[in-house]
Amino acid sequence: MNGAIIEQSYSVEYVVKDQMCESCSRVQANPDQWGAVVQLRQYVSHRRTFFYLEQLILKHDAAAQCIRIMQMDNGIDFYFANRSHAVKFLEFVGKVTPVSSRRDKQLVSHDVKSSTYNNKFTFSVTIPPVCREDLICLPPTLATSLGNIGPLVICTKVSNSIALLDPLTLRESFLDGHQYWSSSLKSFLSSKELVEYIILHVTPVDPIKPNQYSNREPKYKCVDAQVARVYNNRESKDEFARPDFGKIFHVRTHLGDLLKDGDYALGYDLVGTNSNDIELDKYKGRVLPEVVLIKKSYKEKRQKNCGKPRSWKLKSLEMEGTDREEKSGEYEKFLSDLEENPELWGGTPLYRNEEYHPDGDDELFIPLEQLLADLDISDQETEPEDDDDAMRD
Repeated sequence: MNGAIIEQSYSVEYVVKDQMCESCSRVQANPDQWGAVVQLRQYVSHRRTFFYLEQLILKHDAAAQCIRIMQMDNGIDFYFANRSHAVKFLEFVGKVTPVSSRRDKQLVSHDVKSSTYNNKFTFSVTIPPVCREDLICLPPTLATSLGNIGPLVICTKVSNSIALLDPLTLRESFLDGHQYWSSSLKSFLSSKELVEYIILHVTPVDPIKPNQYSNREPKYKCVDAQVARVYNNRESKDEFARPDFGKIFHVRTHLGDLLKDGDYALGYDLVGTNSNDIELDKYKGRVLPEVVLIKKSYKEKRQKNCGKPRSWKLKSLEMEGTDREEKSGEYEKFLSDLEENPELWGGTPLYRNEEYHPDGDDELFIPLEQLLADLDISDQETEPEDDDDAMRD
């Protein structure tokens, strides 16, 4: 029998079953047949946070399993075919911003014979209404627990924790999600209330020792400045700003590395603000600053490039319910804010704009070497790193 070969004929029947790949299945899926929805909400007067969150989602491909995205009032809804995909997306959001979530489910159908249940899951997620560049008045108990900083502090970054800066001492503190939601922290003034000032004179102050409050080199430089309020916002190129020199403020600011005599800055006017903040009333009798400067103003540089395409562009999620007219104004402010803050570039995928043609008069905010080529990247799930990139806006 060694080397013997037996041959026998068989009838084999093949059944062809068409099946789409996972990516095509998501495209062809009925969006009404969702199994779970993540409802992101932030109750503020702008959508800057969601514009930045959209870029983080694109960077990490976090919405790859999403079958439908809808823009809603004060937020965005993300629909998924099953609960596990929604949970994974929720975990991603929790890594890039402190969130508070509630989970609910609704029974759709029930098979008595097999004892199986078909449920739809809803994850209601709230993002803190504290955004970067907001001015915050700390409650006395919280200020004490953070090392007696403040009471007026600036929110400099929102990631998986909230970074707070005392502009008078350059001391920084961080609040994680648990600390934030267990406190009554809220914004005293937001970015829509920023006003413009002209810098009349800058005087250096004694530098703070690098290791006095932390082991890191100081990120900011403290200076004393004389400033005057600007009232016409310099909307026209042909008109000079009209500062009110009748009222000159003497302020201390953390922007010493950026400001020089003749520059313009945006800040909060605490003298002309009608405040109903309960926490601020607890500090009666304490001397508080009249003006808090937040950032340098680059309006002249933007006006010089007015009408010209940017050297960079962003990608967007396919989203239903987007109001283009409303988005255009807020989105333009987001783009301007993005290009003026190099700290945000690392968390945002910036692509080269093919419509941009440089000329000798251009003043670029973002160097060309920082930009990516606009290529199609294959769908690959990537885990987000511990992003310390700022959000909100």
